[in-house]
Amino acid sequence: MTQISNKIYCSDFLISFDIETKLLPNPYYDYPFLIIENFLDGNECYEINKKVKEDDDYQKAQIKIQKLITRAKINEKIRKTNIYSLNEKYLEIYTKRFLNYQPIIEEYFKLALTTSTNIQVLEYIKDSFYAMHSDDSSMIYKDNELIGFVPVAKQRKVSSVLFTTSTNKVASDNSFIGGELLFNFLFDKNGNEIKIEPKAGMMLVFLSNPYFTHEVLKVIKGRRISLVQWHNAIIN
Repeated sequence: MTQISNKIYCSDFLISFDIETKLLPNPYYDYPFLIIENFLDGNECYEINKKVKEDDDYQKAQIKIQKLITRAKINEKIRKTNIYSLNEKYLEIYTKRFLNYQPIIEEYFKLALTTSTNIQVLEYIKDSFYAMHSDDSSMIYKDNELIGFVPVAKQRKVSSVLFTTSTNKVASDNSFIGGELLFNFLFDKNGNEIKIEPKAGMMLVFLSNPYFTHEVLKVIKGRRISLVQWHNAIIN
């Protein structure tokens, strides 16, 4: 393992790869990702969850695949997720709140955010998941061995995930069992994979490049809801 922050290590093979979009934050930080607690309060999360539960207007998530040209398709063997739109009231609340935190995010990663994608409201219900992937690159395999990455979305420099439901031992309208976000190539000093347990109102911000390859583990019971966005940036 190779140390990339005070408390986090990455798989050694990443260092040997020629990763075109490689970017890492200050190695003297405790963590290479940023957690913003209480981005939304409990009532705001509850209202968003209620709206999603009542809404039957959604689409199945697609994945980017690398062929002669990059295109997207639905493949529920890789990703099983429903996508909703955020209603105008909470879109305004989210946008104002994000602008308040933007200077903190920019300082943490030493960049200047420019454009952002539309917010996707993602719903993972029982047996839903998202297999291992990088937000800006496709994974290249040879004889079932990972040999590198090829960029498919260079405009994604930063990923943000805002959770509005929490992982719990008991599932309810506002909690779920399973569904952790696992960083596949990041570890603690004891070699344990870094696994984020979602908490309603918490935002996780991380760089979109292959060092932060991740997956959403299968939801066993309940509804995992998150607001996801990708951001372009000028690197300082």
